Amino acid sequence: MTSRETMGGAPTPPTATATATGTGAGPGTGTSRTYPWLVFALAFGLLLSDYMSRQVLSAVFPVLKTEWSLSDAHLASLSSVVALMVGLLTLPLSLVADRWGRVRSLAVMAVVWSVATLLCAVAGNYHEMLAARFLVGVGEAAYGSVGIAVVLSVFAPRVHATLGGAFMAGGSFGSVVGVAVGGSLAVHVGWRWSFAAMAAFGLLLVAVFRAVVSEQKLDQYAVEPRSPAAPAGGRAPVTSLFTNPALLCAYIGGGLQMFTPAVLLSWTPSYFNRYYHLQTDEASVIAAVFVLLIGSGMVICGIISDRFTRSRSDASGQWTAGVVFCVVSLVCLSAGFGLAPGAASLILIGCGSFFAAGSSGPTAAIVAELSHRSVRATGLGTLTVANNVLGLALGPFVVGMVADHLGLAGALRLAPLMYLAAIAVLLLGRRLAPAGKFRFDRLAQPTAR
Repeated sequence: MTSRETMGGAPTPPTATATATGTGAGPGTGTSRTYPWLVFALAFGLLLSDYMSRQVLSAVFPVLKTEWSLSDAHLASLSSVVALMVGLLTLPLSLVADRWGRVRSLAVMAVVWSVATLLCAVAGNYHEMLAARFLVGVGEAAYGSVGIAVVLSVFAPRVHATLGGAFMAGGSFGSVVGVAVGGSLAVHVGWRWSFAAMAAFGLLLVAVFRAVVSEQKLDQYAVEPRSPAAPAGGRAPVTSLFTNPALLCAYIGGGLQMFTPAVLLSWTPSYFNRYYHLQTDEASVIAAVFVLLIGSGMVICGIISDRFTRSRSDASGQWTAGVVFCVVSLVCLSAGFGLAPGAASLILIGCGSFFAAGSSGPTAAIVAELSHRSVRATGLGTLTVANNVLGLALGPFVVGMVADHLGLAGALRLAPLMYLAAIAVLLLGRRLAPAGKFRFDRLAQPTAR
């Protein structure tokens, strides 16, 4: 095995395989236990900015609907165009980041989505807003995959589900801030300031990130995966990410389980506005509580998954955990939206929201485990494509279309049924997991020279 694997083009020091510390951080030539957590904090902060810029739109849905006379389908398109661009561009931009440099790529992405969010603030009609939201999607396209690859590179594999869930939960937490702050600003100073505030936050944070994080520092703290060797002089073929059946199940199952959380992120402010007769700012605050439950569930479910996996002798733990979380959310959300508005409905919706995206951490850990380090950002980018195309883009748009015919409440009652497809795919992946691990182990064996 050679220790000169590359990350963003720079060689990893031979000592990078140092034993991980009790916190899960495993320094290579670096000695500080703080730096990996600083990397996580800054990458997490940018993810907050990412979703604040994306989801602030949901807070002003009622205002835009009235001011520009938009249908629910028009509103849904403004939300889904971002996720659609993320889905289309994540994979090619992740490949670029793996070769051009992940830190540099993250900084450029953040600048693009922040400037595009500023353009949303000055949009004069639906078509201008749609164009600006298109650019937001271009900027945000590969941030999730590249950002999580950077984070996981400096932490040991045994905490990957926890960190994967926590990092991806930044989307929910960012949505909470975006919806709550955006709704408040829209009521008190106008909806345009909602977008301007998100843009300013993103530009400030990317400046701090670029000053602190570098490719060289990441190499010093890099932790090798369990099977770090690579063929072809240090880089695994990209095709290895698409020829492993277990990986394909992780991509598809992960994308399908994001369908319902995406619906909740986009439509809960409008749901409380219409059926609980709350004002825009009040509906945004209440919806933010449920979005916070989604994010908290992603973190806690990731912790549960890692602990459950450690207690098992086989590799099926993450798959099983993902299935269980989907089942719980399916039951609770279907029952909650089936009841008339009231306390019982809110409790069930809250419980379902907590587990709604609980499978995100396990699926990210599975992809990280079965993707070689040299192409891991691309592997996680493929998962992000599935999350966006099958979940974040498809969910809000389909529900918006259905809501125009059945009403929003009727559409929300149907949305959790997508978990049935996710459960089926994850169960198939669980069955294929041993063969998938065998394929990865064969890939990771050194090439005879």
